[in-house]
Amino acid sequence: MGNLTLSRSGPTGQSSTTHGYTSGGNSGGTALDRIDKFSFTSDGDATDVGNLLVARNSVAGCSSSTHGYTAGGADSSGTNTNVIDKFSFSSDGDATDVANLSANRSHSSGNTSSTHGYASGGLQVSNAVVSTIDKFSFSSDGDATNVGDITQARGIGAGQSSSTHGYHSGGMNGDNNWDIIDKFAFSSESTTTDVGNLFVAQRGCAGQSSTTYGYATGGTGSSNTIQKFSLSSDADATDVANLFSGRNYVAGQQY
Repeated sequence: MGNLTLSRSGPTGQSSTTHGYTSGGNSGGTALDRIDKFSFTSDGDATDVGNLLVARNSVAGCSSSTHGYTAGGADSSGTNTNVIDKFSFSSDGDATDVANLSANRSHSSGNTSSTHGYASGGLQVSNAVVSTIDKFSFSSDGDATNVGDITQARGIGAGQSSSTHGYHSGGMNGDNNWDIIDKFAFSSESTTTDVGNLFVAQRGCAGQSSTTYGYATGGTGSSNTIQKFSLSSDADATDVANLFSGRNYVAGQQY
Protein backbone atom coordinates (compact mmCIF):
# COMPACT_ATOMS: atom_id res chain seq x y z
CA MET A 1 0.00 0.00 0.00
CA GLY A 2 2.70 2.49 0.98
CA ASN A 3 5.29 3.59 3.54
CA LEU A 4 5.77 6.42 5.99
CA THR A 5 8.62 8.81 5.23
CA LEU A 6 10.58 7.44 8.21
CA SER A 7 10.37 4.27 10.32
CA ARG A 8 9.26 5.09 13.84
CA SER A 9 7.47 3.88 16.96
CA GLY A 10 5.04 5.68 19.25
CA PRO A 11 3.41 8.06 16.74
CA THR A 12 -0.28 8.94 16.67
CA GLY A 13 -2.84 9.06 13.89
CA GLN A 14 -5.36 11.62 12.64
CA SER A 15 -7.90 11.36 9.83
CA SER A 16 -9.61 13.77 7.45
CA THR A 17 -12.27 12.65 4.96
CA THR A 18 -9.60 12.12 2.29
CA HIS A 19 -6.25 11.52 4.01
CA GLY A 20 -4.61 9.82 6.97
CA TYR A 21 -1.91 11.54 9.03
CA THR A 22 0.85 10.17 11.28
CA SER A 23 2.42 12.68 13.66
CA GLY A 24 5.32 12.51 16.08
CA GLY A 25 6.99 9.28 17.15
CA ASN A 26 10.45 8.02 17.98
CA SER A 27 13.28 7.03 15.65
CA GLY A 28 16.52 5.69 17.10
CA GLY A 29 15.84 7.23 20.51
CA THR A 30 15.07 10.68 19.08
CA ALA A 31 11.59 12.18 19.30
CA LEU A 32 10.15 13.38 15.99
CA ASP A 33 8.13 16.44 15.02
CA ARG A 34 7.25 15.11 11.57
CA ILE A 35 3.68 15.11 10.22
CA ASP A 36 3.19 12.55 7.43
CA LYS A 37 0.16 12.50 5.12
CA PHE A 38 -1.14 9.74 2.83
CA SER A 39 -4.20 9.36 0.61
CA PHE A 40 -7.19 7.15 1.41
CA THR A 41 -8.26 6.93 -2.24
CA SER A 42 -5.02 5.75 -3.84
CA ASP A 43 -2.20 3.57 -2.53
CA GLY A 44 1.14 5.34 -2.23
CA ASP A 45 3.85 6.51 0.13
CA ALA A 46 3.26 9.25 2.68
CA THR A 47 4.73 12.73 2.29
CA ASP A 48 6.17 14.99 5.00
CA VAL A 49 3.76 17.95 5.10
CA GLY A 50 4.71 19.80 8.28
CA ASN A 51 6.07 19.69 11.82
CA LEU A 52 4.62 19.56 15.30
CA LEU A 53 5.37 22.45 17.64
CA VAL A 54 7.36 20.11 19.90
CA ALA A 55 9.09 16.88 18.81
CA ARG A 56 7.62 14.06 20.89
CA ASN A 57 6.44 10.45 20.93
CA SER A 58 3.77 8.39 22.69
CA VAL A 59 1.14 11.02 21.92
CA ALA A 60 -2.67 11.04 21.68
CA GLY A 61 -4.31 11.93 18.38
CA CYS A 62 -7.73 13.50 17.73
CA SER A 63 -9.43 14.80 14.59
CA SER A 64 -12.06 17.47 14.00
CA SER A 65 -13.65 18.00 10.60
CA THR A 66 -10.95 20.54 9.75
CA HIS A 67 -7.85 19.86 11.87
CA GLY A 68 -5.69 17.15 13.39
CA TYR A 69 -4.69 17.44 17.05
CA THR A 70 -1.67 15.95 18.85
CA ALA A 71 -1.85 15.94 22.67
CA GLY A 72 0.82 15.29 25.30
CA GLY A 73 3.75 12.95 24.68
CA ALA A 74 7.38 12.68 25.74
CA ASP A 75 10.41 14.47 24.27
CA SER A 76 13.79 12.87 23.47
CA SER A 77 14.87 13.11 27.12
CA GLY A 78 11.77 11.23 28.24
CA THR A 79 10.19 14.33 29.79
CA ASN A 80 6.41 14.38 29.44
CA THR A 81 4.67 17.42 27.95
CA ASN A 82 1.17 18.91 28.15
CA VAL A 83 1.17 20.50 24.68
CA ILE A 84 -1.92 20.29 22.46
CA ASP A 85 -1.12 21.46 18.94
CA LYS A 86 -3.23 21.39 15.79
CA PHE A 87 -2.61 21.35 12.04
CA SER A 88 -4.92 22.04 9.12
CA PHE A 89 -6.36 19.37 6.83
CA SER A 90 -7.08 21.88 4.05
CA SER A 91 -3.50 23.14 3.60
CA ASP A 92 -0.19 21.46 4.41
CA GLY A 93 1.84 23.23 7.08
CA ASP A 94 3.23 23.20 10.60
CA ALA A 95 1.11 22.71 13.70
CA THR A 96 0.34 25.58 16.08
CA ASP A 97 0.15 25.48 19.89
CA VAL A 98 -3.51 25.87 20.87
CA ALA A 99 -3.87 24.52 24.42
CA ASN A 100 -2.51 22.33 27.22
CA LEU A 101 -3.61 19.12 28.91
CA SER A 102 -4.50 19.32 32.61
CA ALA A 103 -1.08 17.76 33.41
CA ASN A 104 2.06 16.62 31.60
CA ARG A 105 1.64 13.05 30.38
CA SER A 106 2.41 10.59 27.62
CA HIS A 107 0.92 7.31 26.33
CA SER A 108 -2.67 8.60 26.52
CA SER A 109 -5.39 7.42 24.14
CA GLY A 110 -7.24 9.87 21.91
CA ASN A 111 -11.00 10.05 21.34
CA THR A 112 -13.04 12.35 19.13
CA SER A 113 -16.61 13.60 19.29
CA SER A 114 -18.13 16.03 16.78
CA THR A 115 -17.17 18.96 19.01
CA HIS A 116 -14.33 17.91 21.34
CA GLY A 117 -11.12 15.94 21.60
CA TYR A 118 -10.31 13.68 24.55
CA ALA A 119 -7.10 12.20 26.00
CA SER A 120 -7.69 9.30 28.38
CA GLY A 121 -5.28 7.53 30.72
CA GLY A 122 -1.52 7.69 30.28
CA LEU A 123 1.76 7.97 32.16
CA GLN A 124 2.98 10.89 34.28
CA VAL A 125 6.11 11.42 36.41
CA SER A 126 8.23 8.28 36.90
CA ASN A 127 5.82 6.42 34.59
CA ALA A 128 3.02 6.50 37.17
CA VAL A 129 -0.21 5.49 35.43
CA VAL A 130 -3.24 7.77 35.57
CA SER A 131 -6.96 7.34 34.91
CA THR A 132 -7.69 10.95 33.90
CA ILE A 133 -9.94 11.82 30.96
CA ASP A 134 -9.17 15.30 29.59
CA LYS A 135 -11.52 17.16 27.21
CA PHE A 136 -10.80 20.14 24.94
CA SER A 137 -12.89 22.08 22.43
CA PHE A 138 -12.48 22.04 18.65
CA SER A 139 -14.39 25.29 18.12
CA SER A 140 -12.25 27.52 20.35
CA ASP A 141 -8.62 27.09 21.36
CA GLY A 142 -8.34 26.56 25.10
CA ASP A 143 -6.87 24.31 27.76
CA ALA A 144 -8.27 20.85 28.47
CA THR A 145 -10.30 20.10 31.60
CA ASN A 146 -10.43 16.88 33.60
CA VAL A 147 -13.95 15.50 33.10
CA GLY A 148 -13.75 11.91 34.34
CA ASP A 149 -11.70 8.76 34.80
CA ILE A 150 -11.31 5.40 33.13
CA THR A 151 -12.12 2.40 35.35
CA GLN A 152 -8.50 1.27 35.73
CA ALA A 153 -5.49 3.60 35.66
CA ARG A 154 -3.33 2.56 32.72
CA GLY A 155 -1.37 3.82 29.75
CA ILE A 156 -0.40 2.64 26.27
CA GLY A 157 -3.98 1.69 25.41
CA ALA A 158 -6.01 2.37 22.26
CA GLY A 159 -8.80 4.89 21.71
CA GLN A 160 -11.94 4.40 19.64
CA SER A 161 -14.97 6.63 19.12
CA SER A 162 -18.61 6.27 18.12
CA SER A 163 -20.86 9.28 17.46
CA THR A 164 -21.92 9.25 21.13
CA HIS A 165 -19.18 7.58 23.18
CA GLY A 166 -15.43 7.29 23.61
CA TYR A 167 -13.72 3.95 24.25
CA HIS A 168 -10.39 3.09 25.89
CA SER A 169 -9.26 -0.48 25.18
CA GLY A 170 -6.31 -2.45 26.49
CA GLY A 171 -3.28 -0.77 28.01
CA MET A 172 -0.69 -1.45 30.68
CA ASN A 173 -0.31 -0.89 34.44
CA GLY A 174 3.07 -1.95 35.81
CA ASP A 175 3.88 -5.33 34.25
CA ASN A 176 0.22 -6.15 33.58
CA ASN A 177 -1.45 -5.90 30.18
CA TRP A 178 -5.19 -5.25 30.34
CA ASP A 179 -8.08 -6.49 28.24
CA ILE A 180 -10.61 -3.94 29.54
CA ILE A 181 -12.82 -2.03 27.10
CA ASP A 182 -14.00 1.15 28.85
CA LYS A 183 -16.78 3.39 27.52
CA PHE A 184 -17.75 6.98 28.40
CA ALA A 185 -20.50 9.26 27.10
CA PHE A 186 -19.64 12.42 25.21
CA SER A 187 -22.89 14.07 26.36
CA SER A 188 -22.23 13.81 30.11
CA GLU A 189 -18.96 14.24 31.96
CA SER A 190 -18.53 11.15 34.09
CA THR A 191 -16.40 8.13 34.78
CA THR A 192 -16.35 5.25 32.32
CA THR A 193 -17.97 1.85 32.58
CA ASP A 194 -16.33 -1.49 31.77
CA VAL A 195 -18.39 -2.82 28.83
CA GLY A 196 -16.32 -5.71 27.52
CA ASN A 197 -12.92 -7.31 27.08
CA LEU A 198 -10.44 -7.59 24.25
CA PHE A 199 -9.91 -11.06 22.81
CA VAL A 200 -6.24 -10.74 23.85
CA ALA A 201 -4.93 -8.37 26.54
CA GLN A 202 -2.73 -5.85 24.73
CA ARG A 203 -0.74 -2.67 25.12
CA GLY A 204 0.73 -0.57 22.32
CA CYS A 205 -2.11 -1.35 19.92
CA ALA A 206 -3.67 1.14 17.50
CA GLY A 207 -7.32 2.19 17.69
CA GLN A 208 -9.60 2.59 14.67
CA SER A 209 -13.33 3.24 14.39
CA SER A 210 -15.99 2.64 11.77
CA THR A 211 -19.56 3.87 12.20
CA THR A 212 -20.46 0.52 13.79
CA TYR A 213 -17.31 -1.07 15.22
CA GLY A 214 -14.16 -0.27 17.15
CA TYR A 215 -10.87 -1.99 16.34
CA ALA A 216 -7.65 -2.62 18.29
CA THR A 217 -4.82 -3.64 15.97
CA GLY A 218 -1.34 -4.94 16.68
CA GLY A 219 0.17 -4.61 20.14
CA THR A 220 2.32 -6.47 22.64
CA GLY A 221 5.14 -8.57 21.25
CA SER A 222 4.66 -7.30 17.70
CA SER A 223 1.22 -8.87 17.45
CA ASN A 224 -0.58 -8.97 14.10
CA THR A 225 -4.02 -9.40 15.67
CA ILE A 226 -6.99 -7.27 14.55
CA GLN A 227 -9.65 -7.23 17.29
CA LYS A 228 -13.17 -5.90 16.70
CA PHE A 229 -16.01 -4.92 19.06
CA SER A 230 -19.47 -3.44 18.55
CA LEU A 231 -20.18 0.25 19.16
CA SER A 232 -23.95 -0.31 19.28
CA SER A 233 -24.08 -3.02 21.98
CA ASP A 234 -21.70 -3.71 24.85
CA ALA A 235 -19.80 -6.95 24.22
CA ASP A 236 -16.36 -8.55 24.12
CA ALA A 237 -14.06 -8.14 21.14
CA THR A 238 -13.41 -10.92 18.66
CA ASP A 239 -10.28 -11.76 16.66
CA VAL A 240 -11.33 -11.03 13.07
CA ALA A 241 -8.15 -10.81 10.96
CA ASN A 242 -4.40 -10.20 10.93
CA LEU A 243 -2.18 -7.30 9.96
CA PHE A 244 0.28 -7.81 7.08
CA SER A 245 3.07 -7.84 9.68
CA GLY A 246 3.15 -7.86 13.48
CA ARG A 247 3.91 -4.55 15.18
CA ASN A 248 3.27 -2.50 18.31
CA TYR A 249 3.27 1.17 19.40
CA VAL A 250 1.50 2.03 16.14
CA ALA A 251 -0.90 4.73 14.89
CA GLY A 252 -4.47 4.20 13.69
CA GLN A 253 -6.47 6.05 11.03
CA GLN A 254 -9.81 5.40 9.38
CA TYR A 255 -11.52 6.45 6.17
